[in-house]
Amino acid sequence: MNWAWADSDALLIVIRTIHFAATAVTAGALIFRAVVADPAARHAGWTSASRAPSARRVASIGLAIAVPSGVVWVLLVTMRMSGLSLRDALSADGLGTVIGETQFGQASAVRLLCALTLAVCLVFDRIALLRWGALVAALGLVAGLAWTGHAGSTPDPLGEVHLAADILHLGAASAWIGGLFLLAGLLVTGRRQPAPAWSAYQLDVIRRFSILGMVSVATLMLSGLVSSWLLVGSWRGLVVTDYGLLLSVKLVLFAVMLAFAVINRLWWTPRLASAAQGQAGLTAARRLTRNTMIELALGLMVFAIVGALGIQHPAIHLAQ
Repeated sequence: MNWAWADSDALLIVIRTIHFAATAVTAGALIFRAVVADPAARHAGWTSASRAPSARRVASIGLAIAVPSGVVWVLLVTMRMSGLSLRDALSADGLGTVIGETQFGQASAVRLLCALTLAVCLVFDRIALLRWGALVAALGLVAGLAWTGHAGSTPDPLGEVHLAADILHLGAASAWIGGLFLLAGLLVTGRRQPAPAWSAYQLDVIRRFSILGMVSVATLMLSGLVSSWLLVGSWRGLVVTDYGLLLSVKLVLFAVMLAFAVINRLWWTPRLASAAQGQAGLTAARRLTRNTMIELALGLMVFAIVGALGIQHPAIHLAQ
């Protein structure tokens, strides 16, 4: 059976979008737990952040989506590269060749090992060492994406620079956009937790996440500049190529996300801190929740753009 629709760019973009988003949510949830939720819980005198939305649950759901979408991605690439039907692509001459002889396939195999390691660590999440093991495996799952895209094919001596920039970019995006899932859940939960102790914990989490967000944004900007220089190369490439136009849309979405994050940090968080238990505090919490949801929606749109960018020829090759 030859699936003609498997050659569709639209299908590949959808699968890539789903996979990137699920991978980022998986890693972002565990980053959020390690550097935001758990430290805030310890500061509040709790043994854990068990009353907050479960990072383990979110990471498990993300992983359950990332693995099958990753498998479908590999199958689609195999079919596109070889022109084989699905049945033939699954054979040793199809899938085996792609995994064994291409950088994309080898990176995908390593990432699958990271995913399996992560799954084991999440099952035994109560063991402290394996909680950290889960975070390392999730970061490996994210970092491995760098070898599946344009960064992995940049020739030396700039190849290693591009890979490093891409890894940092992917990690920062996961920390920010993935962490927004946990933050949104915590803000929704906070409406049902009127106790002063919870309000103090929630405010501490928001402040810690703001710091994480600022570090992520700075990393995204610096690594993005490096990647854009290597893949676009000029202002002309940004405006006369499909790749450049898509990148421009991504930059606009990023700027809008950043605007909402700044409003939350400079306007609504101080108001929540000054009136945590009153009507003003409730209003501030609602505005924070709404803006966080908007940030999250914009972040998912960014992943759709990333899904499309990965199948485009870099602008630097087209705008000479």
